[in-house]
Amino acid sequence: MNTSIYDKTAKGREEIATRKHQLAPRLRTLLVLIDGRKTEEELLRNVAGLGLTAGALTELLAGEFIVLSTSYVSLAEAPAAAPPEPEPEQVKQPVAAQVQQFQSLYNFFNKTIKSTIGLRGFTLQLKVEKASSVDDFRELRMPYLEAVQKAKGNDTAAALALQLDLLLDTAY
Repeated sequence: MNTSIYDKTAKGREEIATRKHQLAPRLRTLLVLIDGRKTEEELLRNVAGLGLTAGALTELLAGEFIVLSTSYVSLAEAPAAAPPEPEPEQVKQPVAAQVQQFQSLYNFFNKTIKSTIGLRGFTLQLKVEKASSVDDFRELRMPYLEAVQKAKGNDTAAALALQLDLLLDTAY
């Protein structure tokens, strides 16, 4: 069991913010999940559905997007500490579900912008590429639907709105 913990470097944070280094989408997804708290095992478990392995972490290390932060200390070795604070009552989606929802939304926007709006959707497509969370996609909902309505009419916009709302509200 590998208990190494990784954290983003300045270059890794820059890639998340600007996509300057054109990291492959699957590696970028893994980079987004790296937070300096999850062990290597947890990270790989969360991205197993994407076909990523420890080699992906090695690739991020070699590209200097991440750095080995520390190794997890087992409970037997850890000094006694105050009991952990109770978690908030708000239920969060598991990280793997968030990744799947993000990718579904990304694919939906890419597919439908090209087929319904065409070249007029170029700036909207750039915003989709910059999106780094499901909340970013929620903010794109209205501009997207307005552009579809102008290009294809109310019926197409209404049908796509239903599909988009299902993806935005889905808790995989």
